[in-house]
This record gives sequence, C-alpha cells and structure tokens, in this order.
Amino acid sequence: MDHESNNLPAEPACAEIPRRNFIRATGALLSGAALMAIVPPGVRSAAWAAGSDAPEKKEVKVGFIPLTDCASVVIASVLKFDEKYGIKIVPSKEASWASVRDKLVNGELDAAHVLYGLIYGVHTGIGGPKKDMAILMNLNHNGQAVTLANKFAEKGVKDGAGLKGFIDNNRAEYTFAQTFPTGTHAMWLYYWLATYSIDPFKDVKNIVVPPPQMVANMRVGNMDGFCVGEPWNNRAIYDKIGFTAETTQGIWKDHPEKTLGTTAEWIGKYPNTARAMTAAILDASKYIDVMTNRKKVAEIIADKSYVNCPVDVIDQRLEGDYDNGVGKKWKDADYMKFYNEGTVNYPYLSDGMWFLTQHKRWGLLKDEPDYMAIAKQVNQIAIYKDAAVMAKVPVPKSNLRTSKLIDGIVWDGKDPKKYAASFKIKA
Repeated sequence: MDHESNNLPAEPACAEIPRRNFIRATGALLSGAALMAIVPPGVRSAAWAAGSDAPEKKEVKVGFIPLTDCASVVIASVLKFDEKYGIKIVPSKEASWASVRDKLVNGELDAAHVLYGLIYGVHTGIGGPKKDMAILMNLNHNGQAVTLANKFAEKGVKDGAGLKGFIDNNRAEYTFAQTFPTGTHAMWLYYWLATYSIDPFKDVKNIVVPPPQMVANMRVGNMDGFCVGEPWNNRAIYDKIGFTAETTQGIWKDHPEKTLGTTAEWIGKYPNTARAMTAAILDASKYIDVMTNRKKVAEIIADKSYVNCPVDVIDQRLEGDYDNGVGKKWKDADYMKFYNEGTVNYPYLSDGMWFLTQHKRWGLLKDEPDYMAIAKQVNQIAIYKDAAVMAKVPVPKSNLRTSKLIDGIVWDGKDPKKYAASFKIKA
C-alpha cells in the first residue's frame, strides 16, 4: 500500500455510547405531544431522564477538507444553524486527510467532515494509530468522480471499458491517485477499475494525493487518473487537463461518502454537544437540499477560507448539471445530496460494514472482522436519533439498506463475509 505523503506540488489559488436522553431546553424545545408524534414507540419507551441537556462544550472545532461536500459544516456555521442548539461550530480548514486523522486522534479537532472509510480504518488500526472512533451522521451521498487525463481521450478512451482495452494494448506504468488508503475514493477507484477487470494493484500503480492537489499533479503528469470529490473533477475539465470517466453515483447510486466523525472518547465527554452539533448540521443539510439555495451555498463555500475555487465550477455539479468534458452533457438526478428527507444522514450499519468488506477484499484487513459488532461500535445510531428528534428529521425503520452496484452485485449487509470473498479481483 502507498504511504500517505508524497513530494507533490500544491494546487495554486467505540461502543455505541449510552445516551442520556433529553429534550433541548432552548428554542428547539418540543412538546410532549410533538415528541409522541415524531418518536417511534420503541424509542419513546426509553423515557428521557432528568438532568442538564446543555452542551458541555459551547465551541466546537470541526475540521474539513476543501471539497464541495464540506458544505453542511460550513453552512451550519456561516448561517448560524448552530446557535439554535447553543453551540458555535468553528470550521477548520485542513491540508490532507492524514492531517484530519491525526488531529482527531490527538484532540486538536473536536470533530470533522471526514471520509467514511478513514474512520473505520483508524478504528480497526489499519489506517493509522488505532483509536476507538465514532460516526455521528452521514453528510452526503454521491458527487465524486473518476477523472482521466486528456491523453486517453485523444486515443479514443472515454470510459472504463475503453481504458481496459487501452491498457491491455499499451503496456506501461499507469498511475492513479486517491485521497487516503482506507478512504472512500480509494474504494470507489478500486471498485471501478476491478469492474472492468483492471487490477488496481497489479495492472496500475496507485498513490495518495490530497484533494486540492489533484488537478495540479495531473497537470504536471504525476498521475494518469484520479478519484476525488467535487469540485476537483469539474476543475480538471475547466482547466482542460482531464475528463470524467465515471461518477461515483454511477458506481453506487446514493453511496455513503463523508461523515461527521469524531472519537468515542470525545462523545463520552461531550454527549450533549455531540447531539447539538449533529442537529445543527442536519438543519444545514435541509437548507442545502433546497435547490434554490444551492447557488448561494456555492458562493459561500467558494471563498478562499473554504474551497477556494470559482463559484461556477462548484455550482454546476452541485445543481446536477454534468458535462464529462468529452462530449456528453446531462442533468444528473443522482447529484450530490445532503438531506433527501433524512435518507442521506442516517448512519446505516450496512454502510459501515461495506467499507470493512472492501478493506478485507483488498488485504488491508488481514483477519476476518466482526462486521456487525464493529459497525455498532462506530455508528452512533442512538445519538443520531436524539439529534433527529431535535431537528425534526424522520428516521428509517431499519439499520440496513440494500443497493445494487455498477457490476450488478447487490449489497444488503446480511452476509458481509460471503460478500467480501465473492469478488473475482481481490488481494
């Protein structure tokens, strides 16, 4: 596996924590009747205990990487959704996912906009120093992509099948970049390549590059392709150095992506703050998913303090307007979603287990993990449900969901060991 740092040019310009059930004593206060209407009987039976519901920590430092899907963290702060819940979210711009990991582990950050697979990698000890980690909510679905250098398009390559044929007929070293060894982009890239019978470790080389540096590195020829979040795929087209070969929603419609992640230790110390922060970001997620708000969102996050990218480059795909850079334009109904009636944000156990299956598939996990036990440790469903009540967000009936991926294989979380072992191309 590749190391997490490279000499690369910079881009210019835990056990599920037992909850102390509570009702917010601020403006988000719900009446008993309202609670009865919202909370399902199983949850309602756990009577909310007496005691202070005030956030233990009033200011929370939340790390983020300059990507479109950091929007809910930024918007919760800039538009002051956090004030409703008695906290102040302070977004902290970070240089790389390795930096986010390290600052979460050592306590410099309270929480972060972070890769789903990074949290699981740290929790299992395969993605850095082992520490019990926690996911409070999922932040977005969809909105990443695989970009190939324009030299492939000049040879007639526009998709995965074309890439497979080209590599078979033109043996050379091809380098692909992802953003963190156990992260989402690594898993999307490997899954996509393997779908077209390209072994991501035998047929090509893969390296780690921080998201904002992807375009600059492709420009100078350090890689032939990459998988990253927006707006950097669209920026490659804007700068005329690459094209979109596949969107990640094309690999897995409504796939899990970034999370609101922290450590189990932090939640143990600040459970009320965790609920308040989650509720605030749920409110921001609702706001972003109103399409008429998206241009304003793009304008806010385009600022150099956040993504530092032209508004139009961000807004185009944020509004679902796709141009792959080699002649195809479409309105994508599966564009980046932040709320979608709450279906985006629920920390499904099956989502967490999927990343474990891929970590096992690619040899990152040497031993067979207890998939369900780990997912229950990491994904903080009880805290999420409390925050959902606060933010008046519906929750699904099941902790598992079913999806069909690009290769036609169905994932439902019911037999993760069999699923992980089922792939023809694996470590």
